[in-house]
Amino acid sequence: MPANHQYTRDSILADANALSCTIYRAHESDPDGAEQDMGDARVIITGNFEPPAEWDAKERADYFDGMPEDAFFTAVFASEAGADSKGYFTVEADDYAAVTEQDGTISMFYICERLADGTYVLLREEDDEE
Repeated sequence: MPANHQYTRDSILADANALSCTIYRAHESDPDGAEQDMGDARVIITGNFEPPAEWDAKERADYFDGMPEDAFFTAVFASEAGADSKGYFTVEADDYAAVTEQDGTISMFYICERLADGTYVLLREEDDEE
């Protein structure tokens, strides 16, 4: 997709490349408590995250915090529930997405931030069990 492609909720829901996911959010008053299941959404992973060209080496190192740069992606989300529905939500930074990949496996992503263009930066979390 071109970098300037504008996604709408309807275009994300209708996109053949959109994957199903469930969004989880930390409990507001108990950060160590169970995450809240926000609901189902569709996600389009639009590519690897490319840090701004003006970042120097320290800014890059601070942002990636020792994680492999190729584990960071950009994506767009759309709640499956309509905006007029009780189940509607907007994805926020610090949420988690359990994404059902094309092959049926579930991948967990931490949502790092929302960018000015409405896309999100995700960090793929790897299983520690090998």
